[in-house]
Amino acid sequence: MVAVLVFLLSLSAVAAILFKFAKADGDFTLLSKGPAKRKAVEGKVVWITGASRGIGEVLATQFAALGAKLILSARNKEELERVKNEITSKYPAAGVEVLPLDLSSGEEVLKKSVQEAESLFSDAGVDFMIHNAAFERPKKRALEETEEGTEVTFRVNVLGTITLTRLLAPYMLDRGKGHFVVMSSAAGKTPAPGQALYSASKHALNGYFHTLRSELCQKGIEVTVICPGPIQTEKSSGGSEKRVPSERCCELTIVAATHGLKEAWISYQPVLLVMYLVQYTPTVGYWLMDKVGANRIDAAAKKGNAYGWDLLFKKKKST
Repeated sequence: MVAVLVFLLSLSAVAAILFKFAKADGDFTLLSKGPAKRKAVEGKVVWITGASRGIGEVLATQFAALGAKLILSARNKEELERVKNEITSKYPAAGVEVLPLDLSSGEEVLKKSVQEAESLFSDAGVDFMIHNAAFERPKKRALEETEEGTEVTFRVNVLGTITLTRLLAPYMLDRGKGHFVVMSSAAGKTPAPGQALYSASKHALNGYFHTLRSELCQKGIEVTVICPGPIQTEKSSGGSEKRVPSERCCELTIVAATHGLKEAWISYQPVLLVMYLVQYTPTVGYWLMDKVGANRIDAAAKKGNAYGWDLLFKKKKST
């Protein structure tokens, strides 16, 4: 009788975990942390690239709500000014500076941008560097990509981001503290059929920044890598997949950063499940992605659901 009771309790516990996982929008460690720690960012200088729209704009607004001082960067100065005005109208006490930036502009230009960022807010220096800017090409097959497309993608997503990090990190090391928050992608953890270059660039970022943390963590430098799946922003177009709202993605990103997580995953199912499978049972995870690969490209071409369970059961048509 006792054994049956134990079995039923165990079964109930497993069922509860599976139900929670089915409804989750992030990994279990992330969701266990509770709200963001305001004291971790209040009064701190947060520099955000790609801040003129989408996730970058929402992150800026949420950091301002927590009392952070903001440096907003992107290529479009007018849009940055719009974001600044919207934030200061909502949070009049917020300190917001605009610093136009093109990650593909080369080391000398980026060096001047870092020097300017460090001089803002009475030379306070940058506490959090949010690497959010990214270039994403329309979905296409890996063998259809060109050398030009590869160079453009890597120049922004990888080379520019790494160069900016390399130039900023010495200032943080001098102060003995600093935090890089990297907006990577689920495509940086799993195969992403139709997004070979984007996936490759995000895998590169993951490798670089996890290694950077291992080298500098004992010198006060923190790194948090965020891997979102499909996120709903104003740029989202086509497709019928369920996407995590950008506000929720940014909320969880700040939770991960302020709790010092090394990596966090943000997505609904089935992407979250695939990430777990590839991480912990790679043979199964890669088999699953091989099953859906061609169907995902077809679905994307038709602006259908490129993340749904039904991709497993469709007959492969892509060539």
